[in-house]
Amino acid sequence: MRRVWRHSPRTGLRGGGRRGYVAPMADSTDAPTPAAEAVRPERDRPWVMRTYAGHSSAAASNELYRRNLAKGQTGLSVAFDLPTQTGYDPDHVLSRGEVGKVGVPISHIGDMRRLFDQIPLGEMNTSMTINAVAMYLLALYQVAAEEQAEAAGEDPVEVRARLAGTTQNDIIKEYLSRGTYVFPPGPSMRLITDMVTYTVGEIPKWNPTNICSYHLQEAGATPVQEIAYSMSTAIAVLDAVRDSGRVAEEDFGKVVARISFFVNAGVRFVEEMCKMRAFVELWDEITRERYGVTDAKQRRFRYGVQVNSLGLTEAQPENNVQRIVLEMLAVTLSKDARARAVQLPAWNEALGLPRPWDQQWALRLQQVLAFESDLLEYDDLFTGSPVVERKVAELVEGAKAEIERIQEMGGAVPAVESGYMKSALVASHALRRQRIEAGEDIVVGVNKFETTEPNPLTADLDTAIQTVDADVEAKAIEAVRAWRTERDADPEQAEAARSALATLQETAKTDDNLMEASLACARAGVTVGEWAQALREVFGEFRAPTGVSGSVGVADGGSSDLVEVRERVKATGEELGGQLRVLVGKPGLDGHSNGAEQIAVRARDAGFEVVYQGIRLTPDQIVTAAVAEDVDLVGVSILSGSHMELVPDVLEGLKAEGAGDIPVVVGGIIPESDAAKLRELGVAAVFTPKDFGLNEIMGSFVDIIRERRGLADRETVDA
Repeated sequence: MRRVWRHSPRTGLRGGGRRGYVAPMADSTDAPTPAAEAVRPERDRPWVMRTYAGHSSAAASNELYRRNLAKGQTGLSVAFDLPTQTGYDPDHVLSRGEVGKVGVPISHIGDMRRLFDQIPLGEMNTSMTINAVAMYLLALYQVAAEEQAEAAGEDPVEVRARLAGTTQNDIIKEYLSRGTYVFPPGPSMRLITDMVTYTVGEIPKWNPTNICSYHLQEAGATPVQEIAYSMSTAIAVLDAVRDSGRVAEEDFGKVVARISFFVNAGVRFVEEMCKMRAFVELWDEITRERYGVTDAKQRRFRYGVQVNSLGLTEAQPENNVQRIVLEMLAVTLSKDARARAVQLPAWNEALGLPRPWDQQWALRLQQVLAFESDLLEYDDLFTGSPVVERKVAELVEGAKAEIERIQEMGGAVPAVESGYMKSALVASHALRRQRIEAGEDIVVGVNKFETTEPNPLTADLDTAIQTVDADVEAKAIEAVRAWRTERDADPEQAEAARSALATLQETAKTDDNLMEASLACARAGVTVGEWAQALREVFGEFRAPTGVSGSVGVADGGSSDLVEVRERVKATGEELGGQLRVLVGKPGLDGHSNGAEQIAVRARDAGFEVVYQGIRLTPDQIVTAAVAEDVDLVGVSILSGSHMELVPDVLEGLKAEGAGDIPVVVGGIIPESDAAKLRELGVAAVFTPKDFGLNEIMGSFVDIIRERRGLADRETVDA
């Protein structure tokens, strides 16, 4: 060995512990030591890496997808905007303010072609977050893939058979949490069943439904509820497919093998990891004992995950990075329960739409773990752990008991229709909020360790998130109208669309599979709104129970703060000659009702009479209800970014009805610049996720009502 000195342009010499010293380097002729020759274990294949993405237009989203794939992303996760998710074209009245906000608008086959331009679908693994209209989006996707094949001189049938990915297509959880349902439970289950039986034969690598516990956790589910409710949904789907008689008994294992799950991973790392092991154990037992699946490979619990967006905070958003990493570890460290696909939110998603750079950061978190660490070189790290085994057994036992309770009700669908599951989730969420308010559950930067330095990442908040061009909606409206006009100007094309829709409706009145009729609609240029409206006319629409009236609150007690607010509500009502009334309204298509439900429950517990009619209301409906119920305050909840369009409509509507003196407050993910504009327009107060103290919000309601009605302020009353 000889000492080697290397010159550094920066320091002159570059070395190790002493300035200028470089550790000895081996001659090229020296034999490696045994330690240097140690062979590393063979690595497992990494999970599919995705980023949930889509915005503004098919062209803009396509550019983003191709950019992300070039950076090493190995699958796509398509975010559709709310009109697409709920079966409306951009020019529908309920689409106002929602087009291109939380995802990409897709109205017809032309949009789907553009969305995946230069992305060969036969080689892609695509996850589509779509539920009520999942059948039609899958039809559009299949037709686009077949067109790509024909253009490339390939066999469309062979390419179709290679299509891999999933449509979320879990309507049950939409009734419970996210709200992008359209049809009643029965027809919704029929659509899912039709897709399952079609794909098993025609698109064998496709997951036709992705049983989704993700949004259950967002809605308040405990780990036991998350396991039990998603397993109950899976049982309902599999029972429906089995009872349809469309799949031979010997092929039923193929159906089970294509049922996948989409789960949430929270920051309670150990509990979440054990939850996933409990999922694996329970699914294996159910598919073996209830459905007689003997092939262990077909019984595998196959799941993708998005780590918990619920846990992202607006306050000190830099803390979200370590939250995301911990949550990712919960679904990757345990080999026997490892996710098949992972998508991570960006650090700033509590603030608004992430930029491409933010999505890149989220992707790099996955890549560092998968490719730099040695995680994939080892067997399961937790097998044989008494702590883990004990926790898993506890979760399995609790989930089995809850599944049995739901089965006694007749299964998941009756448990939804009765409001049981929704009320249970609202109650669980209320308890979670109470623990945070009381400081029992610590959220760093929110209810503890709140002192902070200025954040350079958010110094200019307007540039720290992606903004959607103001003319996106107008362009989408113009485009869909032009599509329908051009289609209908050609007599042959117009007849094809009319005939396809007529066949769709006739098929819906029978027990026949609706997939072929939907494919015909896709090829004929039928829009998403037209397809959904045709089925609305046959199946009807559905409004799920809100869960508020049956939820458990703290009406008979609570903290001293709540008791104080309750006394002020009562005193103010007596001054005004009756019980104070609050209307909680959700305009537009935003179905994330968790916040609105918690406000409604706490307002009820504080002594207000609460008017809450659930999701998907027009501003006119909110105004009409406010006037009819003679409320003292209107609370508008919006998370989708449509506040600047819909809230002014509510204000103007109240003025037009001579009720402009009713104060309006707004809650949601609202940038401060927009909040300032809303206050200028007359909004009395704006609340964002950083305002986690519900009792304080209730106190603000009382203050606002007193000020608007010309009553003495709080200090005067207390004196």
